[in-house]
Amino acid sequence: MLLALLVALAACLVPPGSPAQAAVPDSPAVTYTNPIAEKRADPHIFKHTDGYYYFTATVPEYDRIVLRRATTIQGLSTAQEVTIWTKHADGVMGAHIWAPEIHFIDGKWYVYFAAGATGDVWAIRMYVLEGTGANPLTATWTEKGQIRTQWESFSLDATTFVVGGVRYLAWAQRDPSVNNNTDLYLARMANPWTITGTPVMLSRPTYSWETVGYKVNEGPAVIQHGGKVFMSYSASATDSNYCLGLLSAPASADLLNAANWSKSSTPVFTSNAATSQYGPGHNSFTVSEDGKSDVLVYHDRSYKDITGDPLNDPNRRTRVQKLYWKADGTPDFGIPVADGVTPQRFSSYNFADRFIRHWEYRARIEAGVSPLADSQFRVVTGLAGSGTVSLESANLPGYYLRHKNFEVWLEKNDGTTQFASDASFFERAGLADPAGVSYESYNYAGRYIRHYEYLLRVQTPSTATDRADATFHAQ
Repeated sequence: MLLALLVALAACLVPPGSPAQAAVPDSPAVTYTNPIAEKRADPHIFKHTDGYYYFTATVPEYDRIVLRRATTIQGLSTAQEVTIWTKHADGVMGAHIWAPEIHFIDGKWYVYFAAGATGDVWAIRMYVLEGTGANPLTATWTEKGQIRTQWESFSLDATTFVVGGVRYLAWAQRDPSVNNNTDLYLARMANPWTITGTPVMLSRPTYSWETVGYKVNEGPAVIQHGGKVFMSYSASATDSNYCLGLLSAPASADLLNAANWSKSSTPVFTSNAATSQYGPGHNSFTVSEDGKSDVLVYHDRSYKDITGDPLNDPNRRTRVQKLYWKADGTPDFGIPVADGVTPQRFSSYNFADRFIRHWEYRARIEAGVSPLADSQFRVVTGLAGSGTVSLESANLPGYYLRHKNFEVWLEKNDGTTQFASDASFFERAGLADPAGVSYESYNYAGRYIRHYEYLLRVQTPSTATDRADATFHAQ
């Protein structure tokens, strides 16, 4: 009782206007360097309880299933790759080995994949491998056969997930009675290679962005957050028009009732010419090494124009970037970021819901930033060198935060020594919280980036409020 009174009294004695302390973010910054793997499409990364990430993807030859493992996502870039299964020389599973996914279910490993036949390479169906052994790279693999559905038709991209203790299979398939390429379907599973009950169609390509080149909904991937189930999927042809759409449903709802799912009317992840990323899609989700951030895994190309059939172009590559969440609990995919180190966001220490962003090239802090990429910056080697860093815009590569008349603006690097000096900072432990970060000007020692009336400036902090204004948390 006495302790409670003392705490209350201390609270009353805090001077008006003193900065409130922001907690360290639940999801601190994680960065990776892209691409993770060249010539690897339809990527799937699974983090297992053994401390390893397992990575599989489509190879350009469409002839085998490969696996890598590493203790970090970045480590997958250089990890040894092992072929665990090769296509049949004749008959089914003899062509177009596509989109493998690896899962661990009831003590065994399972790989879901699609394959055609030597007699008809477009007779694409879904198949399952079962692996016995702690390490799937050295496991004994057996074929469990085809996943049978309501039709014997073009079907692919099986993925499995559990909600409310029920295991489901989602996949893409052509309805023989409809002039579509593929729709998305969902069913319960009786075991890891068998569905049960009547499948339900969740989505059909009807929007203009789903029907460029081909009428396609494919590549479902599921992530759960805040009591909701989100299913991303890929749409349109596999060139620069390829993009991600999004379905969502309450986790407590009957997921086999299509009416419980809502569909975004616009794509959530598309090509971006500014960052030179084209045709992002066929994604999966994983989690960061500390388990505190969700990570988007996908493929794209670094160029727009393709000669011939996109399926014959081998240069789709695996990429990753942090997935953010809006205040309403929905995912914000942002944009496919430029190659190299992935960007971060910086929240204010004393206004935790406000992030550094650029708005009409002026730098400020603001809540609910849209588009997300306005509040993302790549921390790169400082333009002035000497142990400094520079903050490069995620959606305007080549543009950096720099001070001008002690105001912070986003401007394009003009190559001058003055610009390099104004856009370079020393990264310091947070002035108000060592778990945060503060940025000291390279050419004005003692001056730091801080917000004042929500606008960013470079000033000398002298009070507790100043130091709080100059402290940020990387997210």
